[in-house]
Amino acid sequence: MKKQKNKIITLGILVTIATGIIYIANKIIAASALFKEMLDEPDGNNYYHWRFGDVYYRKSGHGAPLLLVHDLSAGGSGYEWKKIESKLSKQYTVYTIDLLGCGRSDKPKITYTNFIYVQLLCDFVKNVIGEKTNIIASGLSTSFVIMACNSNSDLFDKNMLVNPPSLVSLNQIPGKNSKMQKFLLEIPIVGTMVYHILVSRVYTKNLFIEDYYFNPFHVDTDFMECYYEAAHTGDGSGKYLQASITGKYLNFNILHGLKSINNSTCIIGGKDEPGIKDIVDDYLYYNPAMENVIIPKSKHFPHMEQPANFLEHVGIYFSAEE
Repeated sequence: MKKQKNKIITLGILVTIATGIIYIANKIIAASALFKEMLDEPDGNNYYHWRFGDVYYRKSGHGAPLLLVHDLSAGGSGYEWKKIESKLSKQYTVYTIDLLGCGRSDKPKITYTNFIYVQLLCDFVKNVIGEKTNIIASGLSTSFVIMACNSNSDLFDKNMLVNPPSLVSLNQIPGKNSKMQKFLLEIPIVGTMVYHILVSRVYTKNLFIEDYYFNPFHVDTDFMECYYEAAHTGDGSGKYLQASITGKYLNFNILHGLKSINNSTCIIGGKDEPGIKDIVDDYLYYNPAMENVIIPKSKHFPHMEQPANFLEHVGIYFSAEE
């Protein structure tokens, strides 16, 4: 009996020590990731004090309003538009946002859903921009734009959707496995450690080289560093967004919205984005009025890889008469 008690005490001590080591390691990783301060902006910092937390945005230029919405991911931020933002600001009043749970915005401990971001976009246009706006969105965030236009079309004018996700992937709902993965990521200390592995520098580099860029030798290292830093701001609290994405809580069947929206919409695809041709065909099947453009020598971020080509299509599309 005494030996059994000693074993339990020893095990408890070992678990406590291991937990302490992991906790300290998490703190060191989070702090060291912010060392370069890539996301710091000397001017133009603004925060929209929204119901779920403060949302960072930057405002620049003059003209008709244009809202830039980055791809939704743990490392996502408004830096995604860095190569075209200044040129767009010569013609538009550009609002570049860091979505809730991303970049410099708050990262509350909540379950993130499509509906939350639909409400964020609508409230941001109402309360910050204050007038009907054009919008360019990337990746998963394009699904929020479609549903936001469907719920309140008067707030939005023309939309440009960059590499939207497949309708099949958006139709995948949370299941037992994905819910368990979400639960594990949200566990204190251990879940944070797993999150830090998922957004490690090695993983981020592989993501950019293998999935995001057409030419791996032309990867923008500053963009990659900002992505890595953005995933670590908030002392590991980006794991709650990552958990919701992994758990498939951001997925939503957008078919009704896709069929119903009357806003002029254009899809921009990177030629080497996996499955982009089929994705575009599916969107056009449900809404034939949509326009589409494929940009060569680009993948997930055509606006970063081929900014001049991308800007040319932006100018043509948004300046065209209704």
